[in-house]
Amino acid sequence: MKPTLVILAAGMGSRYGGLKQLDEIGPNGEAIIDYSLFDAIRAGFGKVVFIIRRDFEEAFKAQFDHKLIGNIEVEYVFQELNDLPDGFTIPEGREKPWGTGHAIRAARNAVTTPFAAINADDFYGAEAYATCATFLNNEVSPTLCSMVGYRLDNTLSDHGSVSRGLCVCNEKQNLVDIEELTKITKEDSGIVYLKNETQHPLKGDETVSMNFWGFHQTLFNHLEEGFIEFLKEEGNELKSEFFIPFHVDDLIKANKTQVKVLTSNANWFGVTYKEDKPVVVEKIKELIEAGKYPKKLW
Repeated sequence: MKPTLVILAAGMGSRYGGLKQLDEIGPNGEAIIDYSLFDAIRAGFGKVVFIIRRDFEEAFKAQFDHKLIGNIEVEYVFQELNDLPDGFTIPEGREKPWGTGHAIRAARNAVTTPFAAINADDFYGAEAYATCATFLNNEVSPTLCSMVGYRLDNTLSDHGSVSRGLCVCNEKQNLVDIEELTKITKEDSGIVYLKNETQHPLKGDETVSMNFWGFHQTLFNHLEEGFIEFLKEEGNELKSEFFIPFHVDDLIKANKTQVKVLTSNANWFGVTYKEDKPVVVEKIKELIEAGKYPKKLW
């Protein structure tokens, strides 16, 4: 069976200010998701599952259904605050869902094949989808998943700080640790991240996770167990989040999975801030002029 693409699209983009998942960046009104879908279809993915908020449903269907009919199977699932395991309730005052691990868990009844999980607002490049599809078709197993890694210096914004998962690999190119670094910025002195109010330098050639994962469908069993443990420990904290990189890191340390880091020379870019949009528009234009994409995708 063909692999599935799971797109995490439930966030509002607080730093961006609006529904950036559908913002137009291509010459015919295409969003970044359009390019992700185009790349996934030509890489051989057979289904896309959009993880969205229920109030996004109409906008997403209007944007994508007419383009995708006949090209790829489509399903929509909702990340909702009250989607909790039996025995748990929403703590008083909690307003936001529980993070990327909770979002992927929302697709548990829609995914029956090996799958890739990506962010809606990141442009990963065609090579990343082809590389991940090959892995999902030939190597993935209940004890082996994958992550597409990118060079840190190719993933920064000129308009503010970003958070990145810094990856440590062994000699087999398997992931052994992920450290979530927040507030990474480009300064005159170089690339730095802020920790405990102190700046720490980075070289720029480090491998980072951009949340492009390749999983066996049995991940959902681990997610359920991990989410229950998370809720027991942090569920009453009003802003706690169940992040997928942290969960994968827990699985590695418990010897429940290995994570193969797939290297990609593809360009990554995203729209963390509104000021990033003109840069993305220009890069898409350059890729079209280079023949990487047709001027009109659909």
